[in-house]
Amino acid sequence: MRIPAHSVCRALRDDIVSGVHAPGSRLTEELLARRHGVSRVPVREALRTLESEGFVVIRRHAGACVAELDAQEAADLLEMRTLLEPLSAARAARRRTEAHLKVLRGLVRLGQERAGRGEGEDVRALGGWFHETLAQASGSPGLIALLTQLRYKIAWMYTVDRPDRPVDYWVERGAIVDAVARGDAERARALGARHAERVAGTHRLRHPPLPGRRTPPARVSASQHGVNTAEIRR
Repeated sequence: MRIPAHSVCRALRDDIVSGVHAPGSRLTEELLARRHGVSRVPVREALRTLESEGFVVIRRHAGACVAELDAQEAADLLEMRTLLEPLSAARAARRRTEAHLKVLRGLVRLGQERAGRGEGEDVRALGGWFHETLAQASGSPGLIALLTQLRYKIAWMYTVDRPDRPVDYWVERGAIVDAVARGDAERARALGARHAERVAGTHRLRHPPLPGRRTPPARVSASQHGVNTAEIRR
């Protein structure tokens, strides 16, 4: 059975984000095909897709390698997310469904409970699902695709510190959901912008900056402001 290129692409992207393939490392089609149990054709297609997303660089006669982003480029990614997430919250206030609200409220409830118990890994995962669902509630495929790509790239470039009071972050998310439920787009946008800037302040660069390139502070704070139907455990 032929494994589609998008499955290989997803697996390779996950390997890059998790550090299996370090920035600058060579990506050899033959070795990748062997690793993923496929022919070289889906690997080649996956590499082209990842090049278009900015994870891979392909040079003629030199082959493919993992891209290397400098600290300024990484800061730009974080700032773009702080601009787009408030937009997704505002659009969600106009376009969300009851199914979106049910999932969002369930995630907020779980996030508050587990943050209160200090379950850091679970809380981080729930936060990711919350923002993914909020983006889906925007009803904008282009915006969803941009935020998904940014989420992968930011996870690749940054580690996230545990905030001093993680429950506060879930209180903020709960307020965003309340505004979305009322259809108050401007309040959802304002609350989303405030929350996005606070979250940006917990990020630290994962990789050292490339030599000879402009380097902003390691901790970056932004200067501007279909439904996820995974079952929610009660």
